[in-house]
Amino acid sequence: MKRLMVFRALAVIVCTMFCMSILAQDKFGAIAGMVKTSDDQPAANVSVVIKNTKQGTATDNEGGFEFARLKPGTYTLQVTLLGYESKEQEVTVPAGQTVNPVFALQVNSAELETVIITAGKNKFLVKKSQTVAKMPLSNLENPQAYSSISKELIKEQITTDFSNLLKNAPGVFKVSANRGINTDGATYYSLRGFRTEVSMVDGVPTQTNGEIDPANVEKVEVLRGPSATLYGGAVATYGGVINLITRKPQENFGGEVSFIHGSFNLNRLTADVYGPINKEKNLLGRVNIAYQNQNSWQDAGFRKSFFIAPALEYRVNERLKINLNAELYTSEFTTPSAIFLNRTRQFVAHTPQELGFNFKRSYTNNDLSMKNPTANLRAVFNYQISNQWTSQTILSNNTRQSEGYYQYQFIRKATDDSLERNISYQNTMNANLDVQQNFVGDFKIGKMRNRLLVGLDYVNQRIKNDNSPYIVLDFVNALNPTDPNYSKLNRALVDARLAASTARGVRNNTRTNIYSAYASNVLNITDNLLAMVSLRLDRFEGNGTYDLATDTILANSKYGQTALSPKLGLVYQVIKDRISVFGNYMNGFSNVAPVTQPVLDISGVLKPQQANQWETGVKLDLFSGRLNLTASYYEIEVSNVVRDEQFTREEQLVRDGQLVWENVNYIIKVQDGTQFSKGYELELIANPFSGLNLVAGYSHNNSKLTKSAVAATQGRRPPSAGPADLANLWISYGIPGGKLKGLGAGFGGNYVGDFETANSAATGVFTIPSYTLLNATVFYETKSFRLGLKLDNLTDELYFAGQGVLAPQMPRSAMASITLKF
Repeated sequence: MKRLMVFRALAVIVCTMFCMSILAQDKFGAIAGMVKTSDDQPAANVSVVIKNTKQGTATDNEGGFEFARLKPGTYTLQVTLLGYESKEQEVTVPAGQTVNPVFALQVNSAELETVIITAGKNKFLVKKSQTVAKMPLSNLENPQAYSSISKELIKEQITTDFSNLLKNAPGVFKVSANRGINTDGATYYSLRGFRTEVSMVDGVPTQTNGEIDPANVEKVEVLRGPSATLYGGAVATYGGVINLITRKPQENFGGEVSFIHGSFNLNRLTADVYGPINKEKNLLGRVNIAYQNQNSWQDAGFRKSFFIAPALEYRVNERLKINLNAELYTSEFTTPSAIFLNRTRQFVAHTPQELGFNFKRSYTNNDLSMKNPTANLRAVFNYQISNQWTSQTILSNNTRQSEGYYQYQFIRKATDDSLERNISYQNTMNANLDVQQNFVGDFKIGKMRNRLLVGLDYVNQRIKNDNSPYIVLDFVNALNPTDPNYSKLNRALVDARLAASTARGVRNNTRTNIYSAYASNVLNITDNLLAMVSLRLDRFEGNGTYDLATDTILANSKYGQTALSPKLGLVYQVIKDRISVFGNYMNGFSNVAPVTQPVLDISGVLKPQQANQWETGVKLDLFSGRLNLTASYYEIEVSNVVRDEQFTREEQLVRDGQLVWENVNYIIKVQDGTQFSKGYELELIANPFSGLNLVAGYSHNNSKLTKSAVAATQGRRPPSAGPADLANLWISYGIPGGKLKGLGAGFGGNYVGDFETANSAATGVFTIPSYTLLNATVFYETKSFRLGLKLDNLTDELYFAGQGVLAPQMPRSAMASITLKF
């Protein structure tokens, strides 16, 4: 009822604004221009104003700027860049038409980047996206909340661990660290109360069993809320989608080489080189390379990796452009320390501090390592069919493997001090093939602008497992530093125990196909009011899991399922390109396999699990792009959750040779479970004055298993939802001029509220108490080099990741970097 009242109120507001806007309609013109550098590259974050008015803006990442709803007449545009001469151009705007002026600055792209970093504009603001809506739709036009993390923030924070980068997005919390295995092994996060992984690269399904190297990341997009309508249930979770945008080839030659050295023997070397390959500059290339090696902060453990990402862009003609991209990643590491909490008895200790463990102990050995090679290959064909229609064809292949030892500890016995050490040898391969065709139109229906996306998507998923069983190696007393078992662990012992085990491992193959068609339409009912209607039809075909040991297809693994996923949105721009209010209904789904019921006349065929979101919010982009704010409130309800229920019926049975009627109890699977998640989020990206930039966010989430699949968790907050309260802040200042130009510093951190990492009537609640992480950096940047120093976790806070698991995270650490540009 509350949801209905909220949406009705929003509808009344929007309808009222719609009527007002119709009454105010008149014939206006517009300016949509471009600013370029001297080497013909887009000039981002450059100030553009209309002289003698209060109207001003900043260019986007593609160098574009726009002034809408201008009265017919002549205007003087002024382009300003600190430290360089302003440029002016007179523009005449006819009624009902858009003019397209172009400015050329007397500064190349490398020089411009340095100017922006030290002086200018909102350098952390990168909201424009071609992938969030899969069509040209600005942030203020999009009825969905999303965050974008810029390459400037990645560089300033000297990011070597991708998960640290996501701490800059409101409401994102790392629940579980990377473990390297193919099931639940990648790093995953909570977002709007649900588990979320990095599942896309450049808008294409791409996953990993290992880590993600930030070397090739141009920006990170965090789409909020169920997004299956555009991206499907295979990669879009109920909380949202995390999408990486990679670095692309450039027309001008350039690049940089960086070296980072830090705590725990961190050594990282990266290189980025780009430029034209031929004289005509229609064949462009880029390559990013990274090597990293670091020891654990605990008594054993390491991680080393190599990454290379070549990219080619071939501009066949004015209409056709072909992009070929690859990311090749390989790593070797020891399983990060993880202690699983008991799942069957009441907890004795209820916080990490009460356990009294020495978390500098790793419980592992350096010769027990895991390898995670990953290969991503993409070919993208963009074709300009006409001035109104474009075609995009995408072919992508993602292959990832896990090969090595996975080891963890378990509090299994009646007391907390005894840790059971478990291990398995993993040998798996996952592969995704994706073929996608999109047609995007931008045309008018009468006087109304209409944007239409029509797409087809085919995904083939393959899994091969050849894993050993999980075996118990031994028990270690966590409170006894001299326990002789602790140091006995090594590869020879593990191999011998695995060879002697009579338990079955996992040897199977799985193949699935997903066929999808989708459409999304955005209609500008007026200049200020637009409506979005989207729909996806998804057909899942599971070919079954073939068990090599039994030479059979596992029961219920072969099935087909169809899902429909709608999306609706309304946006009203209270002030055009400055303030908008929005509302949406969004859907997510996940496929559910059939089950075998104990009663033959009760069907085991199940429906897809569904998540439905209602959201409303406001977006601001004020003071020529210096102030950007997004605030939203959402409610998500998940239905069709499978749970156990007692079923009783009268049956005729044989008792003492006679037929009698008795009530018989069965446990059957029913699909009436529900989960509810609601909350609000706030994100602020600002440039109050030259040189000062900040990113800040706050989120509050209330999640509850309203009708749980497990009785012991009924009415409780699920641990996968993460903490209820999260806050992030990063403040950066670079001296904009004078002899110290290029010198700057950054400071910030994260507040994380209490995290109930285990929450069940069977065990009680285990809480990771709230904590605050503080980080700081100083840097000096010129046209030819950059120096940086970063300190993480200044107060040496002990904190953890893990769902039902304690995985201690990095203590205080320092990093120094040097970058040479050319």
